[in-house]
Amino acid sequence: MARRLLTLLAALLLALSVGQPTASAASFANPVRTQKGADPWITHHDGNYYMVATSWTSVITIRKSATLAGLTTAPSVQVWQGDAASRCCNIWAPELHFLNGRWYLYYVAGQNVTDYNPTQRTHVLESTGSDPLGPYTYRNQLNSAWMLDPTVATINGQLYLFGSASGGTQNLVAARMSNPYTLATGFSTISTPTNSWETSGGSVNEGPEILQRGGRTFLIYSASGCWTPDYKLGQLTLTGSDPLSASAWTKKSTPVFQRNDANGVYGPGHNGFFTSPDGTENWIVYHANDAASEGCDNGRTARAQKFTWNSDGTPNLGTPVRLGASQAGPSGEPSAASTTYTVRNRNSGKCLEVAGSSAADGANVQQYTCNGGTNQRWRLEDQGDDTSRLVNVATGKVMDTADCSTADGADLRQWSWLNNTCQRFRFLATDSDYVRIVNQASGKVADVSNCSTADSADVRQWTWLNNTCQQWRLTPS
Repeated sequence: MARRLLTLLAALLLALSVGQPTASAASFANPVRTQKGADPWITHHDGNYYMVATSWTSVITIRKSATLAGLTTAPSVQVWQGDAASRCCNIWAPELHFLNGRWYLYYVAGQNVTDYNPTQRTHVLESTGSDPLGPYTYRNQLNSAWMLDPTVATINGQLYLFGSASGGTQNLVAARMSNPYTLATGFSTISTPTNSWETSGGSVNEGPEILQRGGRTFLIYSASGCWTPDYKLGQLTLTGSDPLSASAWTKKSTPVFQRNDANGVYGPGHNGFFTSPDGTENWIVYHANDAASEGCDNGRTARAQKFTWNSDGTPNLGTPVRLGASQAGPSGEPSAASTTYTVRNRNSGKCLEVAGSSAADGANVQQYTCNGGTNQRWRLEDQGDDTSRLVNVATGKVMDTADCSTADGADLRQWSWLNNTCQRFRFLATDSDYVRIVNQASGKVADVSNCSTADSADVRQWTWLNNTCQQWRLTPS
């Protein structure tokens, strides 16, 4: 009888569900990041993706979006800038890891010298709370010699740091950690480039990333010169008990992800892994080039795709998909991705807008009660130099500092795009998901005049005073 009741109940639920639409993820097409897409890393936390990548400058920026598709147009928010000569410049391969209730940003940075590459070292930042956007404080330099591409993973209850170091060839190394910012051991070499497919253009093992499933640990790494179209991914499997011993790792004899000439994808490598919002799918993010002649520079773009698992429990990364090919987004995402934003003042709760939706050059930028109008919606377009331009949806014109003034009180207005620094702004994280909007030319911030809460109050530039009248929330609209 009980079985019959359960069968009837299942049939009823099925009948009720017939014809009811199910939520599907927003579709997307690669690249997920065009500007500064090298060495990408994505993590999903509390309903949002967070993405970091190599900046080539002294800053680290993070993009945040509820959908993978939204990362393409999400603003790049600066969370860190090099604060000392020993770690000021040329930041590469940042990664976000949540450990013991804090976020840790591992990254590589060089010194402010002409030939920066020999000075690249590994560093770590720690968040003050549980927000991936920080704020962050500097914690430690993790090595004294040249080392790239740090990542961390917990194996058998112990935290390990993995990276790539020089020893005649470029090798994978590992060390055990006593906490997320302190080494407990020295580094040991766990893999060297020995196969012909690891030595194209240079003998390189780099970009280690740990992938764990079903009690097994895999290390996916990048091989060959990143300046060649044959940059690719290889695989180690932990078959022994000690992750610091080279003999504990078994190398797969063939690459697991490589160029796809038919799809126009060259040099795919330096990847990361993330899980869909509902936890049912595994995804890879990686960078690649569009042509065999392109190299190891800022032209590489970030791409993502779902991967599966082989019957023997090993990962099946598949083949790189063509740029522009439509893909279903990760399972559990919202069904739509926004490409525009409202910019809301923390003090007044009102929205940044172009007064009267005027299309004229010089029209005033002000605050007003949020009403969903297109004059209150902005496209925040990355300019590839850690800055963005704010393009008004209603007018197509950009926010501009009047006459390129550097004075406190200079007006913020709209103007036709002139591609100058007076029209470029940085978004610097403050706290609680707010940013300050900093003009690239003047270094001053968008400020509501006299901290007014009135409609039509002017928005101007002013020296940073660390008050709520100078802080703004960027919300997808």
